[in-house]
Amino acid sequence: MSPDATAATVVAEEFRFFAVHVVRAERLGPSMVRVTFGGEQLRDFAGGGRDQSLSLFLPHPGQREPVVPTSSGNGWYAHWRQLPVDVRAVMRSYTARAHRPEQGEVDVDFVLHGVGTALGAAGPASVWAARARPGDRAVLLGPAVEDNRGVGFRPPGDADWVLVAGDETALPAVGGILAWLPPGLHVRVLIEVPHARDIQDLPTVADVQATWLVRAGARGAGSSHLVATLCAAEFPAGKPYAWIAGESGLVKTLRRHLVRDRGWPRQNVRFAGYWRRGASEEDIRA
Repeated sequence: MSPDATAATVVAEEFRFFAVHVVRAERLGPSMVRVTFGGEQLRDFAGGGRDQSLSLFLPHPGQREPVVPTSSGNGWYAHWRQLPVDVRAVMRSYTARAHRPEQGEVDVDFVLHGVGTALGAAGPASVWAARARPGDRAVLLGPAVEDNRGVGFRPPGDADWVLVAGDETALPAVGGILAWLPPGLHVRVLIEVPHARDIQDLPTVADVQATWLVRAGARGAGSSHLVATLCAAEFPAGKPYAWIAGESGLVKTLRRHLVRDRGWPRQNVRFAGYWRRGASEEDIRA
């Protein structure tokens, strides 16, 4: 087998499909709902914690369960794309907020983009999450091994302190990261949310200094609050490691500031664009 084929097989073996159902849904604030998924297969979900990503497959209205490829092997994405658009499952990327293998449960927090008086203005995942009820079926494409490519937060052992920053779409990952960090590590957290009632308690044993920024009516995630606050912040001395996530334009601006203006090593700034203003996930894939 060639090196490329071997690498592709290893990547494919890191992930598999998990058939799940909704156990419960809990509103966390005006902008977010937590959906707990359950299922016997989730006892084998090998979440790596931190910002563990997964793909969520949802049924179309009128479908009892999502239509997905029969195998999660190397060709699953091509097979999914070949299915009719109105038949194949709606696919979205999310973070596993919490994982309880002994109970066969995974929590996924959804930001309710556009959900309000007119559900039609929202995306299909937000609409589904806002209406989720126990027993609703879905499928997760998640990790089959704990050390997998879906985990991006990997601070080097010699980092003196950590910066974590993002908008509300990064909040589930921020919670997972803080829960994973060791005692005593100094961490600065900057997180921007739409409403004061979106502020959450994020348990951690690390030495965390958190700053919550509330847009309070400002339109669109990733407003200037986070950029202005981070650019003006005084940070500790020592070797930093930064993790920033959220709207793509916001993330690029923050990364540019840290690398260009503050001179932080590029390899010590991990960044992820979770969404792009004015574009759906289908638009980004296309």
